[in-house]
Amino acid sequence: MNGKIAVVTQEDGERISSHFGMAPYFRVFQVEDGAVVRDELRPKPHHARHPHHHEDHAHHGKGRGHLGAQMVAAIDDCQVLICGGMGTPAYQRAQAAGLEVVLAGGKAVDAVTAYLNGELESDLRRVHR
Repeated sequence: MNGKIAVVTQEDGERISSHFGMAPYFRVFQVEDGAVVRDELRPKPHHARHPHHHEDHAHHGKGRGHLGAQMVAAIDDCQVLICGGMGTPAYQRAQAAGLEVVLAGGKAVDAVTAYLNGELESDLRRVHR
């Protein structure tokens, strides 16, 4: 594989977050010839715990779908998204954006290694209804 894998992480940037909308970061792994050559931690736009006053942000009037689209757009250079869990709309939006979505838990590095070895299975029970 050549490309990028985005992993939705918790505050530590190491563990996979169980909820796409509440996670603060994407950890993006650059893969060349099937091996990770570098990674970076990207702040995830508008994660659910960001402090602000809703009346100060006109973009909230566009609804949750708009925010989800911004979150997916932040990783538009990636081909794969690994997440510990996400709602059905976010899951569908990520797939529609051309991402291969893999739902799994654990540590980001371990999940990426397992994915590259063909050993990471997606658990669709992690899609929140």
